[in-house]
Amino acid sequence: MNTVAISGALRTNLGKKGAKADRNEGKIPCVLYGGEQNIHFTVTHNDIKSLIYTADFNVAEITVDGNVYKTFLKSYDMHPVTDSLTHIDFIELVDGTPVKVDIPVRFKGDSPGVKLGGKLLQSIRRVTVKSLPENLVDELFVDISELELGFAVRVRDIEAPDSVQIMNTGATPVAIVEVPRALRSATAAAEKDEEVEA
Repeated sequence: MNTVAISGALRTNLGKKGAKADRNEGKIPCVLYGGEQNIHFTVTHNDIKSLIYTADFNVAEITVDGNVYKTFLKSYDMHPVTDSLTHIDFIELVDGTPVKVDIPVRFKGDSPGVKLGGKLLQSIRRVTVKSLPENLVDELFVDISELELGFAVRVRDIEAPDSVQIMNTGATPVAIVEVPRALRSATAAAEKDEEVEA
């Protein structure tokens, strides 16, 4: 499991005015939920960028006021104009308490449909899973080694350990091998020729 270490500063001045003052100083207000009490703190953009701007799932080890919390990123808000981070929510990972997290889906194998000229289109990049923190995985895989032209792999095809429950609907497509227009035209022309010959 990938872990990112983050150092936070405890927030004492809560509320909108306090949050605005923090942002004016280049700090991002954060809240940590899920433990014995909610922890309000700030981080800097440099502290957090490796956690926010990635497709990977990471555990965040946050140190605030001398205490270390094992967490994951739940959500964040960005300014509509400047795209700067304005607020971040974390959830504490407590052993024995199930959590729901979004885990990236990766492919394994080579699709025969792609080798024939098809284009692999991924419609789902993450799935929501329910698991105990101690059983969490940072990625899941779906095998595309038998994926032919025009066919899809679905959520139910994702390989997951018994300790991890995928919450998405099983029939939802994860990826499809699209038949390119040129290939469709060639196939249609070949079928027409067969009809003429018949």
